[in-house]
Amino acid sequence: MIAARAQFTATLLSNGKVLVAGGVDDSNDETKHTLASAELYDPRTGRWTATGSMHWPRAFHTATLLKTGKVLVAGGYCTALTLKTCPSVEDPDGAIAAAELYDPKTGRWTVTGSMTTTRFLDTATLLPDGRVLVAGAEHAPDEHLASAETYDPATGRWTATGSMITGRWQHFAVGLGDDQVLIAGGIGPATPSAELYDARTGRWTATGSPISGRAQGGTAALLADGRVLLAGGDGGGDHMLATAELYDPATGMWTQTGAMSGPRVESAFVVLPDGRVFVVGGFAVPGGPDPPLATAEIYDPGTGAWSPAGAGSIGSFDLTATSLPDGEVLVAGGLVQTGVTSSAELYRPASET
Repeated sequence: MIAARAQFTATLLSNGKVLVAGGVDDSNDETKHTLASAELYDPRTGRWTATGSMHWPRAFHTATLLKTGKVLVAGGYCTALTLKTCPSVEDPDGAIAAAELYDPKTGRWTVTGSMTTTRFLDTATLLPDGRVLVAGAEHAPDEHLASAETYDPATGRWTATGSMITGRWQHFAVGLGDDQVLIAGGIGPATPSAELYDARTGRWTATGSPISGRAQGGTAALLADGRVLLAGGDGGGDHMLATAELYDPATGMWTQTGAMSGPRVESAFVVLPDGRVFVVGGFAVPGGPDPPLATAEIYDPGTGAWSPAGAGSIGSFDLTATSLPDGEVLVAGGLVQTGVTSSAELYRPASET
């Protein structure tokens, strides 16, 4: 990439290019800056080019490809060294509420309505009707938000919707494709819990509790058969997880499935065109990465087993993985032992057979 970055977003655009935006440029809290810059990866040329910068720097924000083809970026946080260039920040953690839209046709960002509250480490899910649901967040130290709101692209406004049963952040959110969104795990619940949002009513209902509590950058993938895979993450108390489980919307129940080869926290994942799930990077040692993982592995829903998928050239966490139109996976950026990397590489999946 043009810039080294971690804690950023990567979004596959309708034109086949990948938009990366924001993030941080250092691993040291005293010297890192939040980034406003953005760039595009073109799979046809294998090159990165700069595009318009966001109005405000941000990291740990959300990015959602809208049905209009534009990208909605919302929330996030600003580091101490970047607060002067951020919108009004009242949250002691530097969280922001501002949102903006990227237009691939012009390469420019325009300001849109701000969320009703500051949020980072929340989730954003595209609903079938084109709206975007954001839920939860860390709002202030030890304050886990239960509130949720929706963004309407037609009006550019956010509207409060029903609050979750349990406040949480660093949780998992998966749209089930039928006006329902599954929220599971995260930091906040005293015990493992999950709930469903109904976009038609704006209400939340409890569903079966996961077998394990987990948060912080595990895998949450919607499988082709409608089930949801949860794998890895932080199980609390510095307990890094390798376990995986499946949620069945038909029954509302969770069942254990094959475990990964080892724990992974703050990894990246994509669902491959053949329905398998590719997971890469992260770290496995409580208290910090030593070193970050370069390895990858693939989950096969047909067998419930994981298999090795080689290793990248560099180990990193807080990275991104993006499935490209030709079936390859773009793996980019992240935190490494020496700081932050600008590296990018491609993974080409082997045939399932």
